[in-house]
Amino acid sequence: MKASEIRKMSAAELDAKLRELKDELFKLRFQQAINQLDNPMRISAVKKDIARVLTVLREVELAGKDA
Repeated sequence: MKASEIRKMSAAELDAKLRELKDELFKLRFQQAINQLDNPMRISAVKKDIARVLTVLREVELAGKDA
C-alpha cells in the first residue's frame, strides 16, 4: 500500500486499516512459528504498512492541533 493511498483515507478508515494490519501481522507471526508461512517477506511488508498508517495518523493529529 502506498503512502498516497493512505493519505486519502479518513481517520476512521485509518484506524480500521491499522487494526486489520495488526491482525494480519499476528496471523503471519503465528504461521511463522508453526512453520507454515509461505512468504516470509510479507511480514516486513505488513510492518512497513503499519508504520505508514501510524505516520499518516500522526500527521492528521498534528494538523488537527494546528488548525
